[in-house]
Amino acid sequence: MAPDEELIRTRLALLNEYIDDLHSLQGADYATYIENKILRRAVERTLHLAIEACLDIGQHIIASEGFRRPTSNRDVFVILAEEGILSRELLSRFVDMAAFRNLIVHDYARVDDDIIFGILKRRLGDFNAFATAILTYLSR
Repeated sequence: MAPDEELIRTRLALLNEYIDDLHSLQGADYATYIENKILRRAVERTLHLAIEACLDIGQHIIASEGFRRPTSNRDVFVILAEEGILSRELLSRFVDMAAFRNLIVHDYARVDDDIIFGILKRRLGDFNAFATAILTYLSR
């Protein structure tokens, strides 16, 4: 069964919206970020949603293409790399994102503000690279 391109494009549009929202928050300095719990929660939740969108896209492609079944969120990205959809470099970044997602969902009391602030400041381009890889896959 072929992947539902409309579903994937809808999830990519959501991902783009989340990344735009995060870009609008990037101007905050660290002191403001730490002092403003609403800002911290907005960044955490929006990062979570962005990662979930990537996982949804990956899981849909995997199921539609009949690739091997993932054993974890991390494995979704591993399979996409095995199938040539994600580069090895992007794989390592999204393995980290899957671990981060698990932390903010399951161990939210231990979330490290430094890590989240670092992702906000330096890693948003990873999501754009993921979207580009998916669009390249769709154009095959």
